[in-house]
Amino acid sequence: MTSRQNGSLYTHIQNKIATIEFGHPASNSFPSELLERLQKELISVGQKDAISVIILKSEGDRAFCAGASFDELVAISNLEEGKQFFSGFANVINAMRTCGKLIIGRIQGKTVGGGVGLAAACDYVLATEHASIKLSEFTIGIGPFVIEPAVSRKIGIAGTAELTLDATNWKNAYWAKEKGLYAKVFETQKELDEEVQILAEKLASYNPDALLEMKKALWKGTQNWNDLLAERAAVSGELVLSDFTKKALSKFKK
Repeated sequence: MTSRQNGSLYTHIQNKIATIEFGHPASNSFPSELLERLQKELISVGQKDAISVIILKSEGDRAFCAGASFDELVAISNLEEGKQFFSGFANVINAMRTCGKLIIGRIQGKTVGGGVGLAAACDYVLATEHASIKLSEFTIGIGPFVIEPAVSRKIGIAGTAELTLDATNWKNAYWAKEKGLYAKVFETQKELDEEVQILAEKLASYNPDALLEMKKALWKGTQNWNDLLAERAAVSGELVLSDFTKKALSKFKK
């Protein structure tokens, strides 16, 4: 696990497969700088003809992603800062949506908030049985507005409502599979990695033009997401400045 304060991001390319791996000492959470780096990397990799498929993964064997940086969240002091903060995951989701390569999500552990949005924005997700999910935003007075379109696209409105309104409880990996977020769930990380590699190699052997057209088909009807997710970021940026949220965040800090 990386010890870098702003996290780490590495891309390994082999046999037409680009593996993008992110990490952060705080349970693989995302400071804004790391989200921006991931966004740019997805755009860059998506434009390379020599790459056919992307694997998105995180460091370590525990948490996949703990969402956005809590330290940055509590430091927001005005509307512009709020919108900019919540635009981080919006920009990454849109980069995943438009990058032109199919993305395999490799989810080895728990994921919260924006991390659930990352998983939902992958085109095919494999996970271990330790990969529980939670959307806890209501507990601090905001909501998962930015990632909601991606999550609802995968698990439907009813699944998103269940996940969002039950904000204090984890949903296990088999719940996520039943709802459609995960395609397969494995007992061990070793099995997960083997299956991710097998799938990536199969996809990389297929006609890249067919893969691109399938990517477009899978994301049909999302052309308005640049504007939609920006609007949602503004909503969250306003809510985070409310007295309710400020009080809630102060309790978490303590």
